[in-house]
Amino acid sequence: MKTVRIVKKTVDCEWSEIPIIPIDCQVEPTEAEVTATAQVCYDEEALYVRLSAKEKDIRAEYTGPLDMPCKDSCLEFFFSPMEGDRRYFNIEFNPNCCMYLGIGSCLQDLVRLIPAWENVLCPVAERFQDGWAVTYQVPVSFIQRFFPEFTLESGKTIRANFYKCGELTVKPHDLTWNELTQGETSFHRPCDFGMLVCE
Repeated sequence: MKTVRIVKKTVDCEWSEIPIIPIDCQVEPTEAEVTATAQVCYDEEALYVRLSAKEKDIRAEYTGPLDMPCKDSCLEFFFSPMEGDRRYFNIEFNPNCCMYLGIGSCLQDLVRLIPAWENVLCPVAERFQDGWAVTYQVPVSFIQRFFPEFTLESGKTIRANFYKCGELTVKPHDLTWNELTQGETSFHRPCDFGMLVCE
C-alpha cells in the first residue's frame, strides 16, 4: 500500500510548492499516451485537490448534471474519511467540470449526491496544449454531514486513491495511484486505497 504525506496549506501557498503524486499504475495494456498526477494539501477547513493529465485526444462531451464523466477524459479522487467506516466519497470530473459525486461502501450501494454540491466543491478546469487539469476543494463541513466526527489535523490518516480513465476516448485507458490487487478493473474497492497522512 502506498503512503504519501500531504502538506498543510498556507495563505500564500502555490500549487507549484505542493508535492506531485504520480497516477502511474496501468490497469490494463493500452495504446493511450496518457500520464496523470495528483496534488493534495489541507488546512482545518478543507482538503484542496488538483488533478492533472497529459493526453492528446481529450474527450469532453458531457456537461449535464446527471451525465457520466468517466465516459469522457476523466480524473477521479476516492477517499474514506474515517478509519473503521467502509464508506468512501467518489469524486469525478471531466474537462467541462461535469461532476459525479457519490458515497457508498462499494459500487453496488453507491449513492449519487445531488449536483447542487458542485457549488461547495467550487471546481475549476483548465485546458493546456498537451492536456488539462481540475482544481477543487472538499470542505470539512461537507464531509461532516456524513462523518460528523471528521477533522483535519496533523497526523490524520485518510484512505484514498486517484484515478485517470476515459472509457469512450479514442484510446481507452485506466490509471491508478495505488495498484489494484484483485485482477479486476474496479476503482470501487477501498481495500485498494493507499494512505494520505496529514503532516
